[in-house]
Amino acid sequence: MSEAPVHIYADVLVIGAGGAGMYAALAAAEAGADRIVLADRNMVGRGGATVMAQMTVAAALGEAEPDSVDDHLEDTLEAGRELCDPALAALLCEEGPARIREMDSWKVGWAREDGHIAQVTAPGHKRRRCCYVDILNTGPAVAATLRRRIARVDAIRRVSGLVVTDPVLADGRLAGAVGFDIETGRAVTVAARATVLATGGLTGLYARSSASANMAGEGHAFALAAGAALIDMEFVQFFPIGHLFPRLVGMDPIMWDPFRYKLGGRLLNGEMEEFLPRYGGTDAGRYTATRDLATHAIWHEARAGRGSPHGGAWLSFTHVSEAALRDAFGPVIDRLHANGIDLTEAPVEVAPIAHYHMGGIAVDAGLATRVPGLFAAGEAVGGANGANRLSGNAITEALVFGHGAGRNAAAEALRTAGAWAPSAAQPALDTLAERREARGEGLSTLALSRELGRLMWEQVGPLRDAAGLAGAVARIRGMRDELPDLSVPACGAYDTGLADWYGLRAGLEVAEAIAATAARRQESRGAHQREDFAEIDPGFARSQIVTRAGGDLAPAFGAAA
Repeated sequence: MSEAPVHIYADVLVIGAGGAGMYAALAAAEAGADRIVLADRNMVGRGGATVMAQMTVAAALGEAEPDSVDDHLEDTLEAGRELCDPALAALLCEEGPARIREMDSWKVGWAREDGHIAQVTAPGHKRRRCCYVDILNTGPAVAATLRRRIARVDAIRRVSGLVVTDPVLADGRLAGAVGFDIETGRAVTVAARATVLATGGLTGLYARSSASANMAGEGHAFALAAGAALIDMEFVQFFPIGHLFPRLVGMDPIMWDPFRYKLGGRLLNGEMEEFLPRYGGTDAGRYTATRDLATHAIWHEARAGRGSPHGGAWLSFTHVSEAALRDAFGPVIDRLHANGIDLTEAPVEVAPIAHYHMGGIAVDAGLATRVPGLFAAGEAVGGANGANRLSGNAITEALVFGHGAGRNAAAEALRTAGAWAPSAAQPALDTLAERREARGEGLSTLALSRELGRLMWEQVGPLRDAAGLAGAVARIRGMRDELPDLSVPACGAYDTGLADWYGLRAGLEVAEAIAATAARRQESRGAHQREDFAEIDPGFARSQIVTRAGGDLAPAFGAAA
């Protein structure tokens, strides 16, 4: 790498340009930041989870029936199984209505009913408080609206194709970042007075996942390297009814949620019995069971030999007429027919799929980490959802936390002198140069990434035990030892091979944090279920914090809730 790095200056650097990142950039501009860099390894506004989200957004608007922030907070805390950070959960619920109405003023197109924003029920909610755009299009509409807004703001510089690899620290604070341009391969340094991590979740670590390809914990690893802490890493939410069979082309595997709660799709085991009541669910033909309960019920039925032929459960709409299906979902029915699926004739098979991560980067109520100059937003933040996220809270979280992090990062930047020092970036630049030159012929990065995905699914998935978790931690540490010798393809321009190596480096560190904290939590709570500790234990009503200590991960339980 003989060329000098491209150097960029920013008041506020936003890493990750999904819903949370775009909202953070807009809020930073509104708060007075003049130079905002909105960077993503994909195209800005086209990656992340928001653009893929198809369902509803929870906010106590009170448009469909009387509702309140307190009621929304009560449902959020109940879903979180005593582990929600009260301040973050309250922030999500209190500011959700303002963000939804702001998006409405930006013409996102919330569905209307009798002149007001339409709201429906969703699992875990006691009120009709979930709004939407239209069936299977809420997330894309939100993302498109935010893309249009940022395009109008001169202060926001959009940088697509930037792989951010390492934080740069100087004078006791985060001073910026090092990365490389995936198109040209050239190193890039960014000096920033404040930085927002909006890199999304980490469910891309799992072999069976609904995540974007780059949602494998890169932001979490960046935060750890900068000196920040992670929280609640063991709590991975598995969407219970991800599509399993028959093959579904060109449609999202988690599309069945609105079908089920709108039309009362019946969830059946291999013996065609409704089984959720065995596990404490009062489903009764309607989608009322929370995601963690439904996930573990399906998993247990399959392991007991009562699963569907491909190892999941049946989801049946054969009791619903085609007219009712078309009235609810219109052209989607034709797309299903094109896939050979006729819901009036036969059920489909569904099974849990890694979908969301309740844990993440530890922040305070201002979305600031313990590292001066570093903030976080969206799914990258841990704590608000505790042990299980309430349905509909994800996009709300992206908008609310994006707004707060961007606004507060701008305030930080405006009162802080830059601390950038080129010498502080040199170790990361040296590593980048070494990796570009070390194109070995040994085990490939892709092969090890696939092994990690299988390992996480089989041993750190919906049902866990001590032996599996211990084995996972040991193998992950072994994989980390293999990293320096991995083969990285010589791609030249569009260096996806190098990007994959850095992604695996981050993923292994974050995977170890998940497995290690899951091993220490000897109970079953929310999305964390232990086969060897099947009951909830009041003594574990505490979050775990993960930091780096001397280069190693150091998980520890915090104070009792």
